Amino acid sequence: MTSADRSRRSFRSLRSFRSFRSFRRRAAGLGALLAALLLALLPLPPAPAAAAAPDASGGSAVTRRGAKGPYDDFSGLEVTVHQTKNLRGQGVRVSWKGAKPTQGVKTDFLQIMQCWGDDPAGPRRDQCQFGTGSVLGTGTNLLRRIIAAGQDPEETRYTEMIPSPEYPGQMTDPFVPFTPVSGPPTTKPTDWTYYSAADSNEEYLAVTQPDGTGEVGFNLQSVREAPHLGCGDPVGTGPGARGRNCWLVVVPRGSHDPDGSLANGQLHSSPFSATNWNRRLVFPLDFLPVGDACPDKTERRMTGSELVTEAVTSWQAALCAGGATRFTFSQRGEELARQSLLHPTASSPGLAFTVEPVPGGEAAGFVHAPVAVSGLVVGFFWEADRIGLVQRLRLTPRLLAKVLTASYPYDVRLLSDTAPVPAHLAGNPESILRDPDFLALNPQFEEYRQTVSSYPGGILLSADRSDTTRIVWNYLRADRDARSFLEGKPDPWGMKVNPNYRGLGILENGSDEFPKADPTLTEAVIVRGEKGVDYTQLDRSPYANDLHDAARLVRRGSNGAKDRAEVVDGAPKLVSGPVLSGSRRAYGLTEAATAVRYSLQIAALANADGAFVLPTTASLTEAVGQFRDSAVPGVLAADPARARKGAYPLTAVGYAAASTALPAADRADFARVMRYAAGPGQKQGTAPGELPLGYAPLPAPLRLRALAAADRLERGAPPAARPPATGTTSGGTDSGGATGTTGGGDPGTTATGTTGGTAGAAGGGSPGGGTGAAAGTTGAAGPGGAPGTGGPQLAAGTGSTPSQALGTIRWVLLGVLVAGGAAGLAGPAVLGRAGRRPTPSDSPRTGIRNLKSG
Repeated sequence: MTSADRSRRSFRSLRSFRSFRSFRRRAAGLGALLAALLLALLPLPPAPAAAAAPDASGGSAVTRRGAKGPYDDFSGLEVTVHQTKNLRGQGVRVSWKGAKPTQGVKTDFLQIMQCWGDDPAGPRRDQCQFGTGSVLGTGTNLLRRIIAAGQDPEETRYTEMIPSPEYPGQMTDPFVPFTPVSGPPTTKPTDWTYYSAADSNEEYLAVTQPDGTGEVGFNLQSVREAPHLGCGDPVGTGPGARGRNCWLVVVPRGSHDPDGSLANGQLHSSPFSATNWNRRLVFPLDFLPVGDACPDKTERRMTGSELVTEAVTSWQAALCAGGATRFTFSQRGEELARQSLLHPTASSPGLAFTVEPVPGGEAAGFVHAPVAVSGLVVGFFWEADRIGLVQRLRLTPRLLAKVLTASYPYDVRLLSDTAPVPAHLAGNPESILRDPDFLALNPQFEEYRQTVSSYPGGILLSADRSDTTRIVWNYLRADRDARSFLEGKPDPWGMKVNPNYRGLGILENGSDEFPKADPTLTEAVIVRGEKGVDYTQLDRSPYANDLHDAARLVRRGSNGAKDRAEVVDGAPKLVSGPVLSGSRRAYGLTEAATAVRYSLQIAALANADGAFVLPTTASLTEAVGQFRDSAVPGVLAADPARARKGAYPLTAVGYAAASTALPAADRADFARVMRYAAGPGQKQGTAPGELPLGYAPLPAPLRLRALAAADRLERGAPPAARPPATGTTSGGTDSGGATGTTGGGDPGTTATGTTGGTAGAAGGGSPGGGTGAAAGTTGAAGPGGAPGTGGPQLAAGTGSTPSQALGTIRWVLLGVLVAGGAAGLAGPAVLGRAGRRPTPSDSPRTGIRNLKSG
């Protein structure tokens, strides 16, 4: 090859290489432009991929194995209490396997009770809450504290007959008294000084299924519900205080009484009889301290929505530990909470939690920080023969409309030959379990079509007026079938709405309450032929005080109906019927975190796609992503009609709202609440300060909105626009110079004009509270922490809403990327033009030299 040929080949290689470099630069520029367009045109990023909710045990589940007895072998039995730490008044799951199946309700079951006792080995028999079964007239000691004298070979204490405490001059079997944590012991088996059948939490017949497994949700009671047990009563003072521990005791029962007999094919002995008690399984219960964990500090009062009650009560202790302020919270309807902000007095709470915004929003001087994502749920506890504990229910908006309007006759009265179906409900199924509409979705209940033995009673509803109630009615109004039913049109099987609920304006305007509109009177008869006592729908299907009360009552398995009459103190009165284990059935509207707290089963609801959805982290987050702004920009409006693609239809967002006209110290403290809620307060768990299970963590965009709102609140209203301030809380100093702490401490509240603080380096560090107005300042987050508050300062500096700020940021980034992409495209074009016009002195060698140097 000649020198000229080599030169031409080199020149062609050089041009090919230059073309390749030009192509790469053009591709890079085009990619940048496409990225910019995608960034601007795609919606804001959704929440992080939803993870499954953490196990409620918090790693504290405890399993115990049974032991062999003289007649029954429990050595294959394994019982697990799924949460034994960070407990309060709540439900706790108890499951077991390896047991002999229950025979009816006569043999082979578990008896479970809550006890107190300071001995590390466990409680004594007299320290356990049990024995109210005697009021049910069973005729045996199975549900009592009575020990049959001389019939238990292992009994050493209660062996002799004693003088009857109720019938002087007679002798009777001994009994195990109940000794409270404070006070004298009981004096007779029917002494209900400390507890009774109306409030005891004992499980006296926990049924084992044919496969040897079983499960109950045991209703734990703290010192608030059961002061005689003292569980959670503070031991010590200050941050180091702990709650008094208690015990859960499980007594397995087989098919023999202590003497080896089985009279009439069923058990008769008390679980306290020594042979039975000696087979017990004991579980420690570590209760959180109950009471004010933050005394002697400046009080900041908060009020508002029950939707956030579980979260706020968890956050209070952590907020107290991080500063000189204690934050008290009083639950009340959202409208009342908003009015307290709009028309403050010297004693008004300064922070209100709401679902719908304060009218006027930021233009009226109020900021709104999203703090909690939850939802309304139908929680239930149904026991049914041959089904056991019912785990699954499906409900449509139309079925929910039927129970909310008392359109089943059994919701209005206890039917009998003297109290037939009311004329205005004639032709309707007597109960939900006889409704073909319900049975088509829940065929496991088909066998109960001809009976009402498993009827759950009227649905429990809160008596409060609430924004969340309005969401429920909007769910029904948005559904074609439910709306048609509420308008008075029959369903496909001929059922019609209770006419007393028409004309209430619900279809036109919605409602923030659940009316009890049926006026039907029913006579509860004591003796046939004699005048009884009249009751109404309010007695047959009574209100719960609030969502929490509804969940607590459902956990007991009864709606509290008073539809029976007895002579009490010489006069006929309405009373509730007995709640028998194995036939407890109740359901009610409550809030997701409260349902989880009380270990309720939750019904799957049909969303706008017709899919049946449970309130999981994923379904709640998906629903929030479909919300639109309310009348106040930046505050999202719950919209069941838009709940599609796996979204849970009764999702709601709780907001913390406060006025920028508050005193500076108040604003700084309430901004700290918002920052904590958006940061460490979004870590799910059962420990104080964490987000209770049942809530979904705030999606990232909502966290940014909350932090921006906290910044605006702390900065206050512009001087020219600031209205006269009304003092809202007592005492307090400006904490604007405080800084964040490490290891999950409260967020700092650094002064205006500084950069955002840095979160603690320890896991879960909270965000710094920077409120600086200078552009470009940011706050860095520690591992596991939320972003620092410097992020949304573009919004804070301009006074725009967080949604506007995020939109502005997107278009600014678009401009930057477009400019960069244009430069990327222009560079190769310029170089290409230069390459196509080489000077006469250029040569392949010169080109190679220039390439190397360039």
